[in-house]
Amino acid sequence: MDNEYIAQAREAYKARDFQTALALFNQCLTDPSIQKGPGELGYIYHQIGNCFLQMKDFGEAIHAYTQATADTAYDACGAVNCNLAKAYAFLHDYENAVSHFEIAVSDAKYDAPYKAYLGLGNALLKLGKNAEAGVAFREAALDTNNPDPTKALLNLGVCFMALDRPADAVQSYESALQFDMDPATRNKMYANLGQAYVACNQMQQAMNAFEAALADKTYFLSDSASVDYGRAAQAVATGTAAMQPIVVPEPENDMSGLDVAADGAPLPQDEYYSYDSYAADPQYYPADAYGYDVPDGYASGDERFFNASDEELERYSKGLARQDRKRRNVGLKILVFIFALLLIAAAGCVFLYTQGWGYPTQESVARSLFSDTQNASQYFVESVGQDNIDAAMRGVVQDDNITIDGVDKSMSNSTVYVSAKTEEGGDVDYRVDMVRDLIGWKVSSIEMSFPSNQ
Repeated sequence: MDNEYIAQAREAYKARDFQTALALFNQCLTDPSIQKGPGELGYIYHQIGNCFLQMKDFGEAIHAYTQATADTAYDACGAVNCNLAKAYAFLHDYENAVSHFEIAVSDAKYDAPYKAYLGLGNALLKLGKNAEAGVAFREAALDTNNPDPTKALLNLGVCFMALDRPADAVQSYESALQFDMDPATRNKMYANLGQAYVACNQMQQAMNAFEAALADKTYFLSDSASVDYGRAAQAVATGTAAMQPIVVPEPENDMSGLDVAADGAPLPQDEYYSYDSYAADPQYYPADAYGYDVPDGYASGDERFFNASDEELERYSKGLARQDRKRRNVGLKILVFIFALLLIAAAGCVFLYTQGWGYPTQESVARSLFSDTQNASQYFVESVGQDNIDAAMRGVVQDDNITIDGVDKSMSNSTVYVSAKTEEGGDVDYRVDMVRDLIGWKVSSIEMSFPSNQ
């Protein structure tokens, strides 16, 4: 379907004139002279629902999206159900929100499942289902289409705190630090990290995190974070490793994650679902008519930030709420136990990350660099610059079979000591410094090494 109403409605929607877009979509819907092919009614109702959602008329949005789902020929089940779930969440009907988020993530053709997983995690948190929410946030972090996994990692830390697993929360927050984020989010993450350290009784680390949160003087700690900051400051000042909690009123089971209020109460609608993060999914067109191309749902586990038991997680997470409804007592306990095992596996992966493990490894990057010195720039971090790379690689021996003499590893920096053979048969020792590049490593500098500086 391609006519003047649709074209004008799309332009109005892009210009955020939702009233005009809504009127044009409705005109197209009701005009008897416009023939609607298979899936086109679903498309029009989808866009009408998007307009209502942007206008915050959530009841009408639900009605429109429901009409869209009734058109079985419309090939956007995931997007429609994700938006339908958001409308229910705005009305604080989290049970229905969970049901439709689950439908969205089960649609293999939906190319942005991380959006539904984030919404699902938030709704489950509102229902007090912290373990199940953790599964959803973990899936959002692992989705290769997710351009910003920090929100999912932060909320995964919130779930760990709610489950009284502060050490695992620390790992989640520190992992999130490896990604770029805006200053406000970074400050919030440091504050959460500080609270997790206090729960672990690591007061100096907690002080460092709180001070990082407050460093630019734009962030203010929540009441519960302020209490923990005071505990940490007193412990560090007195040299006390462990202290009794200060008796100050504070929220129970603090849930001060990025999308959850510190007191567990529903946030204002604009804050809970901001336009940038939770706007209606973009326009989808019938696949047959418009050649809608759906990318593969998932990459292999080795390509993801975590590489823990994905097969086991998939078995567990599919149909989680349906199992909960059928077996609300014994079944839930079994599911929570299984999830606890998965959390342990995930924590192990995060621990390995903090110990310097990654893919590709430091050794494999060094071997690739020395075997292909003419194309060294692909193994260096971009910030080094081509001129500096050329200067650093000038005179470096090319050797396809170098000897790795040792590797010093940490979470964000590593040093590899290499011996390379010249064409004359002599040995030249090098020190190769590397920095973390997502889950792998890239070279930051290379220089000849002598026993005195190793």
